[in-house]
Amino acid sequence: MTPIRNDWTKEEIAAIYHSPIMELMYKASVVHHQEQATGEVQVCTLLSVKTGGCPEDCSYCPQAARYQTDVEVQKLMEYDEVITKALIAKENGSTRFCMGAAWRNVRDNRDFDRVLDMVKGVSQMGLEVCCTLGMLTEEQAQKLKDAGLYAYNHNLDTSEEYYDDIISTRTYDDRLDTLKNVREAGVSVCSGGIIGMGETDEDRIGLLHTLATLPEHPESVPVNALVPVAGTPMAEMKRVSVWEMIRMIATARIIMPRAMVRLSAGRAEMSVEEQALCFMAGANSIFAGEKLLTTPNPDYNEDKAMFQLLGLTPRASYKGKAVEAHAE
Repeated sequence: MTPIRNDWTKEEIAAIYHSPIMELMYKASVVHHQEQATGEVQVCTLLSVKTGGCPEDCSYCPQAARYQTDVEVQKLMEYDEVITKALIAKENGSTRFCMGAAWRNVRDNRDFDRVLDMVKGVSQMGLEVCCTLGMLTEEQAQKLKDAGLYAYNHNLDTSEEYYDDIISTRTYDDRLDTLKNVREAGVSVCSGGIIGMGETDEDRIGLLHTLATLPEHPESVPVNALVPVAGTPMAEMKRVSVWEMIRMIATARIIMPRAMVRLSAGRAEMSVEEQALCFMAGANSIFAGEKLLTTPNPDYNEDKAMFQLLGLTPRASYKGKAVEAHAE
């Protein structure tokens, strides 16, 4: 067993992050073998249940109302349509279903009540239900938990030092407060970030340091590569290399050994060989389905072929300690 530490220093994380790439991958693979079933990858599906029109100014996001993008504003989806999408996801091997709404924060209104109904409906299918709805109060987190929510995604995006260069409509502490509210409600935490937004290696290390020194590590850490979208301030950013993704994934695996490390946005541009390297470096979760909120993603059939080629199997829902928590 690998000891779980919440007292990592930035210097220790930097030494891991900057180690020679082959050595880094090897060390991460050893930790992965010790703490995870390495032939398993959790397949998740992310559905945008309310798209566009967001009042925030996240520089990377095509759903911000202030940017002129191809994203069409859509109201909250109907319950039956969401349930149908969840059934399709389950039939295609997904064991976690995440619903995203382009809100700055959750409001106690009819739309939130409808989302609670969606959470109940999807939970009854045996899927791990995840939501990403913006900022939450502890009471709202508790309502989601009572409805059957298993996990809540709220990414930190980048380091605290670089954060103001990306977003001005909420603070880093706002994000940390939401993670605290989610944790106190007994909901599994999903939190990671995005690379390729003009940040430095020190910013990437800072992000990992913040996540790894939370009172409890997130159960899930998504590593996203920026997908530049026309009309956003980051439309002209260059794609990050697979080696940059590997450094993030491997370092996350070493310092947060029991977390699910998710190979998230940017996967559509990666070859099977590049994705295989990420799995070797410790990634053990992907998002499946043709879209990741509003950006392209490999379709189910491509992923099934990749799993067969690499000898991977989908991880079951509620695995490990989560099964006991769900049974309670």
